[in-house]
Amino acid sequence: MFEAEPVFAAANQVPPLEDRNLFHDNVPLVEAAKWAGAEWVGEAAWALGEVLGSGDAARWAEQANVNRPVLRTHDRYGNRVDEVDFHPAWHRFMALSVEFGCHAMPWRDPRDGAHAARAVLFSMLGQIEPGHGCPISMTYASVPVLRANPELAAQWEPSITSTSYDPGLRPRQAKEGVLVGMAMTEKQGGSDVRANVTRATRLDDGTYALRGHKWFCSAPMNDAFLVLAQAEGGLSCFLLPRVLPDGSRNAIRIQRLKDKLGNHANASSEIELHDAIAFPVGEEGRGVRTIIEMVNHTRLDCVIGTAAGMRQCVAEATWHAAHRSAFGKPLIEQPLMRQVLADLCVESEAATATMMRLAAAYDRPEEAAFRRLATAVAKYWVCKRGPGHAAEALECLGGNGYVEEAPLARRYREQPLMSIWEGSGNVVCLDILRAMRTDPETIEAFLNEVGLASGADRAFDAHVAGLKRRLAAGPDEASARLLADDLALALQGSLLLRHAPSEVAGAFTAARLGDNRGASYGAVPAGLAATGLVERNLPGGQ
Repeated sequence: MFEAEPVFAAANQVPPLEDRNLFHDNVPLVEAAKWAGAEWVGEAAWALGEVLGSGDAARWAEQANVNRPVLRTHDRYGNRVDEVDFHPAWHRFMALSVEFGCHAMPWRDPRDGAHAARAVLFSMLGQIEPGHGCPISMTYASVPVLRANPELAAQWEPSITSTSYDPGLRPRQAKEGVLVGMAMTEKQGGSDVRANVTRATRLDDGTYALRGHKWFCSAPMNDAFLVLAQAEGGLSCFLLPRVLPDGSRNAIRIQRLKDKLGNHANASSEIELHDAIAFPVGEEGRGVRTIIEMVNHTRLDCVIGTAAGMRQCVAEATWHAAHRSAFGKPLIEQPLMRQVLADLCVESEAATATMMRLAAAYDRPEEAAFRRLATAVAKYWVCKRGPGHAAEALECLGGNGYVEEAPLARRYREQPLMSIWEGSGNVVCLDILRAMRTDPETIEAFLNEVGLASGADRAFDAHVAGLKRRLAAGPDEASARLLADDLALALQGSLLLRHAPSEVAGAFTAARLGDNRGASYGAVPAGLAATGLVERNLPGGQ
């Protein structure tokens, strides 16, 4: 007889991070919901957290990304259909987001704290599967734009704010709920949308025929898109439906799907418009001014999405370190690893506080000046920090983090998108300068917010004093990134000093503003309350 091959047990491996409540586990988010005026969302957040913390949700996320969307330009008979097929796991996340109102909560139920409450729910979904957040975000951001045409808004808003997810291409009138997208950039322009060449010709019935192309059109199965095109009066904004009221397909041709670095669950496409019928939104020649509210709201979601990714990175890294041993003891007890984990936690907490304060500003009309500048500052800084944060978290898992079975490999590819989408770093920095020059009250409101923590920390006060000197010197384009850095750090420091436990705020000011701050994660002053920071952010606290 032959002896059986020896069986090697998998020792010192980390158990799956599942069967938890994603909201309960996230102490900084629970705290921020309270001070941001969104404590009332707790019951819904708990219910959603139970679903998203399950092993099933983790598998859905993997399935949605492994089984990428497939474009079908024609049916079997040769008829043009221009449809994209998604895996059922994609539809699970879409249905969850719509059911919990992430696509329209502030418009459906405009109560105090609605934008902040939505940020709580949207960030939780983004931790598990961020790709589906694109159509959800664009739908959320479309409503304030559509209101520039009250008649159009009255027709579409009830369908947009419905909590029924109803996929498939049919006329709006025949659907229980609809989703809206956006398509602005063209091949020759990129961020310079004023260089767009797509033409809009006014027809006798007041609609327009659009002829041209769009270089990036994400979620092409959405029911309608807000687009920019050159009309007789200049660059203008239009609502472009996929299906016309009579049931016929609009003349939108999907040329191909983008083969992206990440964001694989979501379909991003190139489209051509062959005299496609569109409805005007706002006045001719004021397209950028009309659609800018959509850009601002989706920039908010870039911040939320990046903060969500940071939270996922912290959860995975601390969980791994708590259950993996090396050199005779758990990784989480190794002083150098603990410093790295603590620094990652600080970054995540700062991003969470920033997203919640920014979302709360969208709940308060009187804070329009603050959110105008703060949105750009947060979009630049938080999203710029995302990729490096993901890389460091992945390194905490070592080789186990670099394989596709680990969700951090997917997250590492996802984080750069938030920095690119809705304006890359330079574009956003130019917007920061523009806001301060054209609306001086924005910087006044911003500094007033920052100043609420004045006197709480020496390093923070010194940083704010330096920021004010930089502003007094008159920032120029070449130094815009340095200014954006200083503005963001001042805001984050102020928020943590006012709202976070002292060990979190102290760690932030020492690691980001202090004289001995390091350039990489973990290169922070020794003696920080690292153990408490890590335990606070460890899923389950164990």
